[in-house]
Amino acid sequence: MTENIQSTEFDPEFDATWEEDDFSTGDFERVERAALRRVAGLSTELEDITEVEYRQLRLERVVLVGVWTEGTAADSDASMAELARLAETAGSEVLEGLVQRRDKPDAATYIGSGKVSELRDVVQSTGADTVICDGELSPGQLRQLEEKLKVKVVDRTALILDIFAQHAQSKEGKAQVELAQLQYLMPRLRGWGESLSRQAGGRAGGGNGGVGLRGPGETKIETDRRRIRARISKLRREIAAIGVVRETKRGRRTANEIPSIAIAGYTNAGKSSLLNALTGAGVLVEDALFATLDPTTRRALTPEGLPYTLTDTVGFVRHLPHQLVEAFRSTLEEVGQSDLLVHVVDGSDGMPEKQVKAVREVLSEINDKTDTPMPRELLVVNKIDAVGDLGMARLRHLFPDASFVSAHSGLGIEELRVRIAELMPRPEVVVEALVPYARGEVVARVHRDGEILSEKHTESGTLLSARVRPDLASALEEFATNGTPA
Repeated sequence: MTENIQSTEFDPEFDATWEEDDFSTGDFERVERAALRRVAGLSTELEDITEVEYRQLRLERVVLVGVWTEGTAADSDASMAELARLAETAGSEVLEGLVQRRDKPDAATYIGSGKVSELRDVVQSTGADTVICDGELSPGQLRQLEEKLKVKVVDRTALILDIFAQHAQSKEGKAQVELAQLQYLMPRLRGWGESLSRQAGGRAGGGNGGVGLRGPGETKIETDRRRIRARISKLRREIAAIGVVRETKRGRRTANEIPSIAIAGYTNAGKSSLLNALTGAGVLVEDALFATLDPTTRRALTPEGLPYTLTDTVGFVRHLPHQLVEAFRSTLEEVGQSDLLVHVVDGSDGMPEKQVKAVREVLSEINDKTDTPMPRELLVVNKIDAVGDLGMARLRHLFPDASFVSAHSGLGIEELRVRIAELMPRPEVVVEALVPYARGEVVARVHRDGEILSEKHTESGTLLSARVRPDLASALEEFATNGTPA
């Protein structure tokens, strides 16, 4: 397996010595992503701040602002630190961060008029061109802040959507992200200038009336909303059609009764690294939030040689935008349809229990919307090579039934394979059969798709005792020595 490369940039002299076959799929994707880095120092200060929703998000020099309404100071600091990582993943340089302690966010400006004045001074002194708020702003709050700060204002939801738009690769992923963006944009549409003026409706001589302006009229914003609704409908049809293809592939695996395992967890917990470690998939691995979005399914084998599939799903985060949960429902259904859920936790995080809680909240939301019971959960604590002895003692106390691994160094991976094999659904039909030596392909199939309990070579053939699936039991019925397979 190609060794995972952790850095996000490549040395041209080193890369020139590599052959194309040495690169995995993730390596090629990392090179392409590094080539599209945003230009440092590119100003995005708005001449007309009302045009913000119609412009592509280009975050450069940013100031963060949050409202601390509940929890401890450590919780507030962790939330702001995560917002900073999100901003850096989107291509920004974080200059400053402010936190306002309030019972609830201000209805008009999110942080209150006094803090807005302080924030304006910080923006002017640092030369920032964007402010990012750690929460979802209402259309009114967004407008008020932009008018007072005179720079672009982005909330947490728009920031996450921007990261998803940058990292989506497949047709389904791009359609899901666009659907989420349009659902977010719909209530926040604003126009500017005379483009919002209605036609006069036959009233001549008025301020906006006169020749050429008579008629029923339609505002520019109404036209935009109508087009967005049409686009949303089209995207939903496309995603539903892609979902049929996904369901067909899942149906083939179900028909073959191959156990399926879904890998879920907090973003940047190491899900893709774990998939690479277990299967050698070679998917993109990067120390960034939401580095991979598109689900990847690979085949793996238990220590006994039984096949199963592993599916890497999209990562979760605290306060994941509900638009994304809705748009990615078909992808997240992979979790509910699996036989086992491998829940990956970042052991090096300061508060891993918060990660577990956030992931389970999203899974519960999916369960409520799809009415699909969640499968059995295996908690896997990753990145233990970055945790000291005291940290490991705390992790073992928090998660006594978890498996502890390091996907990067390979520590604990073999034990995890054994644990997965123990928790996977096993063939339920026990059969004893005497298979003639001339039918060696039947014995090979039992070894490949069943669980051998005992095997003995006799003068008449191979005497097998095995646990197999119903379809294989039917194929062995003519060789059964214990009557009809039980």
